[in-house]
Amino acid sequence: MFVHLLLAGSLAVSGAPLARTAAAPGQPCSAPYLIDERLPNGARWRLCWEMRTIEGLTVGRVAYTPPGHQQVGVLRSGALAQIHVPYDSGEPRYHDIGSLGSAAVALTEADCPGGERRGQYTCVLTRARGHAFLKDGFGDPAERRSAQGRELVVLSAYQVGWYTYIAEWIFGDDGSITPRVGATGSLAGTTTAPKHGWPIGVGRKHFEESHSHNIFWRMDFDIGGKARDVVEQYDFSGNRTKKRSMIRTTLTRETKALNWPMRWWRVVDPRVRNADGHAVSWEINNSGSAEYRGPSDEAFTHSDVYVTQYRACERLATMNPSPRCRTSVDAYAGKERVKDPVLWVNVGFHHVARDEDADPMPVHWQGFRVTPRDVTARNPAASAGPSAPPQ
Repeated sequence: MFVHLLLAGSLAVSGAPLARTAAAPGQPCSAPYLIDERLPNGARWRLCWEMRTIEGLTVGRVAYTPPGHQQVGVLRSGALAQIHVPYDSGEPRYHDIGSLGSAAVALTEADCPGGERRGQYTCVLTRARGHAFLKDGFGDPAERRSAQGRELVVLSAYQVGWYTYIAEWIFGDDGSITPRVGATGSLAGTTTAPKHGWPIGVGRKHFEESHSHNIFWRMDFDIGGKARDVVEQYDFSGNRTKKRSMIRTTLTRETKALNWPMRWWRVVDPRVRNADGHAVSWEINNSGSAEYRGPSDEAFTHSDVYVTQYRACERLATMNPSPRCRTSVDAYAGKERVKDPVLWVNVGFHHVARDEDADPMPVHWQGFRVTPRDVTARNPAASAGPSAPPQ
């Protein structure tokens, strides 16, 4: 239930918070907070959003309907869980999420091109995502097929110190979900030590200090009911050989996992099946992380994916505000049996400044991808999406 999001700490941005407004019959939340978008290929995304004082933009009750298929649930909730910013000289070491919603930036029409602003702080829009597919047809013009994809984007922005963070939840017409954050605004740190920074401006007198952005997301999956979701890890043996063997590990207990080449995870409900009889799941790929590892008192940086049993008070990956729970995600991941899994994904980016970063700093993005695996028996875009005429 979306009630997991509706704890103390909500910030009303257009009317009363979700917990206090009545939804229409059959709707998961009230109209100002409901997003129901059908994309050109027939795919439909339905979800609720909320601006929370601590986590900022939060999505919940996320459901995907492939073209020509029935709706399937994906997420009970998803939110940013921390932006940890340690500088290369050792200090400072910021934890930028603690009251993120209070730092929300009022968006202008230019910040939401062609979209709809929900209140002051949230933008809902659709945009092109490039090719959905392209098939040449082996020289037969009648068999040549091509389609362009679209995506639904829900975004907000936050001013934290010198930095402006743009947080996006991207829902593709192929069923994918891409949470990502873009850092922009102004460079924040200076140093006189060349080994800790990069010369900015004329000569070598001013150095901007290098630093990391370690961003955590919290994702509470709910594919076919919270009681049956299972997390699996996939590895492939046979490095430096001609053969590969797939190794599946079911994570029945809380786990701290590292990125490895060709490693990925999926959340699966074994009782929900597609037309081919295969279990419906969503795959998590975190291969784009810089994988920062901090000192022993920053053990939360020592893993890339955490799997924990759901607890309402475990809201942030570090500096967790609830006195009823531990303070960081590494402490959440003990040995408890997982019956209602929550995934925490840690994506790192090491920012070494350059002259091009002078004000206003270009956006640098970091995030990960959640991909449907066996949700449909065929490529839904191939049968439903608009195709370009033969050339």
